[in-house]
Amino acid sequence: MRARRILGIDPGTLSAGYGVIEVSAGNMRALTFGVIRAGSRRSLAERLKTVFDSLVEVIHQVKPDEVAIEEVFVGKSMRSAIRSGEGRGVAILAAATQGLPVWGYPPTVIKRSVTGVGSAHKSQVMEMVKTILGLKATLTSEDASDALACAICHAHRRALGDAVLSQEKQ
Repeated sequence: MRARRILGIDPGTLSAGYGVIEVSAGNMRALTFGVIRAGSRRSLAERLKTVFDSLVEVIHQVKPDEVAIEEVFVGKSMRSAIRSGEGRGVAILAAATQGLPVWGYPPTVIKRSVTGVGSAHKSQVMEMVKTILGLKATLTSEDASDALACAICHAHRRALGDAVLSQEKQ
């Protein structure tokens, strides 16, 4: 079976996390991960363009087969949720312009997939991502950790079969 590359994205307009894993014969390894910093002093349009261009560059460099994006969480601030949605839309567009299929997952599903608990704290998610992918000291960003967790979640869902995935495809 051919190795599958999954790009996970934790969307945002100020910063967006990304992480690419490769899955082969049930084994996962991280290929790359990081954070796109769009700059708080720039206009929204400039920040969205930075996120878009940076994600397209990651896609060109790593050539993923699929993309998994965290869905918007509506917490205390509706404004924050709207901004996250704008960042998510740009991330979906970046994947779509490169011909990649996109799946979305709620934060609770991602956390449960990685830690076993849907209400896990970000630090717990990061520790499990480090353990699953063998990233002891190199993973320090919560944004990148969340993106890798999203990719891991998608890999787990893919292992369950395409029937589950077809229901969740964006």
